[in-house]
Amino acid sequence: MSQPTLPKGTRDFGPQEVARRNYIFNTIRSVFELYGYQPIETPVMENLSTLTGKYGDEGDKLLFRILNSGDFLDETKKKFRGTTVEQLEAKDTASLLAEKGLRYDLTVPFARFVVMHRNDIVLPFKRYQIQPVFRADRPQKGRYREFFQCDADVVGSDSLWNETEFVQIYDTVFYRMNLQVIIRLNNRKVLNGLAQLIAAAEKATALTVAIDKLDKIGIQGVRQELIQGGFSESQIHTIERFFKLHGDNRTKVLQARELLQGISEGEKGCDELLEVLDKLSSAMPLHNKLEIDFTLARGLSYYTGCIYEVVADEGTLKSSIGGGGRYDDLTGIFGVKGLSGVGISFGADRIYDVIEETGKFPESALQGARVLAVNFGGEDETAAWQAVQQLRHNKISAELYPQAAKLAKQFKYADDKKIPYVLIIGEAERNAKSVTLKNMQTGDQEKTTLAHVIHLHNKY
Repeated sequence: MSQPTLPKGTRDFGPQEVARRNYIFNTIRSVFELYGYQPIETPVMENLSTLTGKYGDEGDKLLFRILNSGDFLDETKKKFRGTTVEQLEAKDTASLLAEKGLRYDLTVPFARFVVMHRNDIVLPFKRYQIQPVFRADRPQKGRYREFFQCDADVVGSDSLWNETEFVQIYDTVFYRMNLQVIIRLNNRKVLNGLAQLIAAAEKATALTVAIDKLDKIGIQGVRQELIQGGFSESQIHTIERFFKLHGDNRTKVLQARELLQGISEGEKGCDELLEVLDKLSSAMPLHNKLEIDFTLARGLSYYTGCIYEVVADEGTLKSSIGGGGRYDDLTGIFGVKGLSGVGISFGADRIYDVIEETGKFPESALQGARVLAVNFGGEDETAAWQAVQQLRHNKISAELYPQAAKLAKQFKYADDKKIPYVLIIGEAERNAKSVTLKNMQTGDQEKTTLAHVIHLHNKY
């Protein structure tokens, strides 16, 4: 019999990994709630009509489609009886084969949620969502087919205070994780203005898609993409000049605004960036770097204003660990016009990889028993069991070794499970109404009382 395997791009998680992932989720959740966001959840699958056409051609190719149940093949044969294979088009049979798909991200399902529940929510609506998403991407280091996103969005507000606070949310989360990051900021209006500047407004999407690949294929690769997209040498020269703007954040934006002078959309994008920078200057200083980066494009087609991307500033994994942006009319695709939104996402799986590589998971991230009570059998077993009850009653995680065994075996069990303390109650301890507490890290032992053990653990 062959060994069972997992689909590529998916993973199992053991107790330590789950505990560490929960540390990430709980840190992000606590900051979302600090800023007034409320949780929602949506189904893992959506109708394909909800998902397709929202992520651009590249995104549509990465949608996981769910095969219809029942005898879909027989239905297809009935509908197209007398039609040759050559005459069929993919769009003709797609809905017969698959009407549903796994969600690609949490933003489009959120837009669908807002439209369906618009009479039940209060605007501006601030929500967060921590759930898995699925992409039929090529699996590689830091890139998976099933992964968690941790999103926060505000819908129903045009205010740039939202954009400002999202910079602070990113900064606060990674500060609490003791992780140094670079928060990159740009504005899609600036990129649209650049397309107008080079007289290629109709190619704005192609320009954005090419620029978005800069980190993966480099400047020469982007240049080649632009050439294949029909951009001229003079146009590419202007694009490259735009990318070479330098100085501090404010200086770069002012230089960009000068280049885009007379192009209203580009000027507005620069003004929005300047306003966010001004608002941040009146707040508490950031712990991490904020960098205006005009090469930041974010490939998703629905972004219309400020866009974000976060990359780790330590370790070797330099891929994105967070991103998002403003989408002025995402709910319009579902028939509700005029609801502006802005949101960000944390890539929890990539964050995990960075924290693990840099060794920055705190010991507190490993959940599980804090105390193992040794089992000698008989009356000692009963005394140990009663001690465990007292520990749990006082909110101290504890377990009793399930049967009498050699002390070395029980110590090894505690070591293997990384239980930091072992509680020993033998005949001598029972007679003296005491316990022996062994620190498994230092090897030190002390005779004390159970009440003192409870006091020490609740203190720390």
